Amino acid sequence: MSCCGTPRHAPSESLCSNRPPPPPSSRPITSAPLPLSPPSFSPNPTPTPEEILSPPPQAHLSPSPTSFPHSFSPSPSLSGRSSVVYSPTFHIARPTPTYPGQNQDQNQHFPPGAGSLPRAQAREVPQAADESRLSVAIDLGTTLSGVAYASPLHTSNAIQQVLHWPGSSETFRKIPTCLVYSPEGDVLAWGLEAKLHIPDAHVCKCEWFKLYLEPAALQDGTVHDRLPPLPPNKQPIDLITDYLSALWVHAKKQITAQTSAVASLDAAHVWLTVPAAWDAKGCNLMREAALTAGLVKSSRPGEPEEEWMGRLRIITEPEAAAVHCAQLTDVHKLKPSQNLLICDAGGGTVDLAVYKLLGNLRNLEIAELCTRSGSNCGSIFLDTRFVELVQHLLRDHPAHTDALSLANFQACFSETDKLAYRGAEDDDTNFIFTCFNVEDPDDPSIGLENGELSIPGRVLRREVFDPIVNEVLDLIAKQLSKAGQPVHALLLVGGFAGSSYLFKRVEDTFGGRISVIARPPDCDVATLQGAARYGLSNRSVVSSVIAPRSYIMRVKLPAEQEDYGKRPAYIIQNNVGVTVCENRLQYLVQKGAILRKGQRVVHPFCKFAKDPGDKIFSAILYTSDADRIMRYTDEGETTELCKWSVDLSNIPTFQQAAQRWYSTREGFYVEFELGLELDSAEIRGYLMWRGCEIGAVWFEFLS
Repeated sequence: MSCCGTPRHAPSESLCSNRPPPPPSSRPITSAPLPLSPPSFSPNPTPTPEEILSPPPQAHLSPSPTSFPHSFSPSPSLSGRSSVVYSPTFHIARPTPTYPGQNQDQNQHFPPGAGSLPRAQAREVPQAADESRLSVAIDLGTTLSGVAYASPLHTSNAIQQVLHWPGSSETFRKIPTCLVYSPEGDVLAWGLEAKLHIPDAHVCKCEWFKLYLEPAALQDGTVHDRLPPLPPNKQPIDLITDYLSALWVHAKKQITAQTSAVASLDAAHVWLTVPAAWDAKGCNLMREAALTAGLVKSSRPGEPEEEWMGRLRIITEPEAAAVHCAQLTDVHKLKPSQNLLICDAGGGTVDLAVYKLLGNLRNLEIAELCTRSGSNCGSIFLDTRFVELVQHLLRDHPAHTDALSLANFQACFSETDKLAYRGAEDDDTNFIFTCFNVEDPDDPSIGLENGELSIPGRVLRREVFDPIVNEVLDLIAKQLSKAGQPVHALLLVGGFAGSSYLFKRVEDTFGGRISVIARPPDCDVATLQGAARYGLSNRSVVSSVIAPRSYIMRVKLPAEQEDYGKRPAYIIQNNVGVTVCENRLQYLVQKGAILRKGQRVVHPFCKFAKDPGDKIFSAILYTSDADRIMRYTDEGETTELCKWSVDLSNIPTFQQAAQRWYSTREGFYVEFELGLELDSAEIRGYLMWRGCEIGAVWFEFLS
């Protein structure tokens, strides 16, 4: 069981309980502006003694034109829901406004037995300007990985990279994400040394293992059929932990040698990049692996666990790349209010996100414009298609299709022709690949002569390049359509961005719609350098994000006429005689919601406790990529993400009711709030009571 939140010390009871009692109003007190014509709410029915009792119905909130520094088109509100049921139509989350003459204490209360509107609390966490602070970024890629770092004191804010690695006297900005294991499961080699290791039957060479953490692989075990198998008795998290551990030990030595920042390194803020398409479960596994590998640790005696663990941050790859590209506005002639599409084409995945440039060029911010997307169509799939082509051509020549020969062919293609290939203009060019085994007889009919295999360019284009490049173009087209606004620049970053053919196809396809299509300087390490730069900032460079999916809870609600018609089997009478409908869905955050960085979406809940020992609230958190709103759990398109639990015994009203229980022996209701915070890649949960944060929510991710 892991905790994704960062709990603070619970406030004392007096801190919260000295507030005035909730006002005896039938209208929920809200922290967001009410509509011009407030709806009338029917009286709240008797609460049910179920584990979860959701709030009563709420009006949909339309975003104010001034709520955000740029224009968005929110989803339309839903209609047709009965007034006695909480309606999951929460599209836009906003910071809590304050109005002249408003009693701010009332914002923290709702009447007993009634709910309040979901609240969005903007939480700014200022960071002290620490000149010795060290920001370290790790880009664990599918094929290549790297480490960058920066510090006001040690590097004068310049981004530096670890360039020296075991296995070579040359310098490399990135090294292979590769491990070699012994039969006993010990790491024999990693990085360059592992990549150069000659395959044999006694060891296990592991590559591309990052793809085991993509959502489909975690949800139902679906992995790409070309993905190499895991070694015996190893899970994906084990490989990632082993690689990060070896990488970090070496990186610390190199950074210390270059900066002498031993103490600063112990307290470094470490930023890990992940693909845009990953869900919270994959990010949690990455965090768990990083903590096990020792990327952060306590830097002083008595440092609270939540403080030092909080120095490990996870950021999506396109977001980090956008931070890098946003510093290059003079290079690409970009201006505030313009929209920028980042296409991070890496080894395993291609991730896309559209951002709006905000503010002025000196203090530039970026904000997500629409939900990001990604797919497994990176450059390694060129490699796999090339190997399949070679196997097909040489199907009658088994001397060239053993593991060593195929690895040799793949290396020749990957290191030279993969990025240099130009497309149609290379159709009549024969690409020559040296065979590992030169003893086999010639076969001119397939281009096998003198120990070399010749493949025409048109065959490579048709069988290897076009299927993958076309998939990337389709992703870009869909992302542009989702943006709904003109996009002024498309910047290609990542290792695959170095492909001449990919860049040419993107220019030919989208050049008429986008004025600037470019590969920025250092495009192959844009994600790595952007993450390090983000860590240097004392402010949030990315001001807002778009929820990439919906976050939903299963609840029991008072039965409506619609439920009798659609799901009569779900209607039951609870223990106090209230007719409720089981298996209803309540949306905590809807896909496409605009959330400011550090903003919490807060929802009120109520739990019936049988006795003082009945203090744990537990529920299943679901996610959905569907754009439509679903009412019941059996409508499909939902995935169980995690079980979240919270201890309610710190709530003052629970403590008071628990004391009364010893004389009355009667169960009692506890009202509380749950806050959900979505970062670019992770989720965090908080227990709230009347506006006070008094605990964390523990997320147990489901397998």
